[in-house]
Amino acid sequence: MGKRILIIDDEKDVLLLLEKRLAAEGYSVITANNGYDAVNLAQSELPDLIILDLAMPGMGGEVVAEKLKGNSLTRDIPIIFLTVLFPKRKGEEQGAVIAGHVFIAKPFDPVELLTEVEKLIQTSKETV
Repeated sequence: MGKRILIIDDEKDVLLLLEKRLAAEGYSVITANNGYDAVNLAQSELPDLIILDLAMPGMGGEVVAEKLKGNSLTRDIPIIFLTVLFPKRKGEEQGAVIAGHVFIAKPFDPVELLTEVEKLIQTSKETV
């Protein structure tokens, strides 16, 4: 079985797109459409990577990340943040790294997102 990725997004079309794309690349995909389920799934499934939407109703991505990073079971799981909160300007690299976290602007290019996923999965393999 491939590496497991937890995708958290309140938009069903984004979940479906990412799930299909990542599964086609051999990843095992788990999805959650809200922060509460995401925290529980991350703790029970211990995925290799999390793709997390920042702007969600209820428990937003920032709070989810705080809870995950504050838990000894989930603190070392890498997170890619998806967000509409900053614009991607023409010609910029997609995966901005801010304070050690990868941020990808929505709308995103699935190929560029996959590149970031592969980088983080490879990095986490090397540190294990």
